[in-house]
Amino acid sequence: MSLRICILETDVLRPELVDQYQGYGRMFEQLFARQPIAAQFVIHNVLNGDYPADDEVFDAYLVTGSKADSFGTDPWIQTLKTYLLERYKRGDKLLGVCFGHQLLALLLGGRAERASQGWGVGVHDYKVDTQAEWMNPPASELALLISHQDQVTALPEGATVVASSAFCPNAAYHIGNQVLCFQGHPEFQHDYSRALLDLRVQSLGQAVHSAAVASLAREHQGTVVGEWMLRFVAQQ
Repeated sequence: MSLRICILETDVLRPELVDQYQGYGRMFEQLFARQPIAAQFVIHNVLNGDYPADDEVFDAYLVTGSKADSFGTDPWIQTLKTYLLERYKRGDKLLGVCFGHQLLALLLGGRAERASQGWGVGVHDYKVDTQAEWMNPPASELALLISHQDQVTALPEGATVVASSAFCPNAAYHIGNQVLCFQGHPEFQHDYSRALLDLRVQSLGQAVHSAAVASLAREHQGTVVGEWMLRFVAQQ
């Protein structure tokens, strides 16, 4: 039986990247298409107030990355928080990546803010801090593509750290069998990361940009994280 997942898209790509990459929802579809677990997806871009009908049923809701701040006061962010809190109270499974990872932490009692460490970009290494049945294939370390200047600085009560680094101590967490979030971008590919880096070179600074570009010579394990996410949703 195929999982049914609602992707809540929280951004639109820069105009010069849309033709090639379409959107974050499409990137997740491509990531999950490579997994051994069958899944179907419906994408709703919540920037414009696009949400599923009340009678639609999903196995999980995935909140994507965004250039917006999770702690921002934009009306669409407040609407999304209200929607996600209702889903959480109903017992629905929630997945978050980057902005989604931070927003769900905030929503459930944690803290997210601009990080004193500065921009995290390129391929970043994490230590895997816990093991669970859904973390298959198993890994003791993860390398993921990242692009963020905000971080979760305090986890919600009851959250378990899944992956961490000195640069990003709360890089991934889960709350029981209901919430699973990652700061890194399993859906990103190297060419998209390089395009983002080149568009942001002025805000990053030349040294940070150059180090991040050099890191793209390494592989990342987004496919592993994609499988973890689907196995997390599939578990009872």
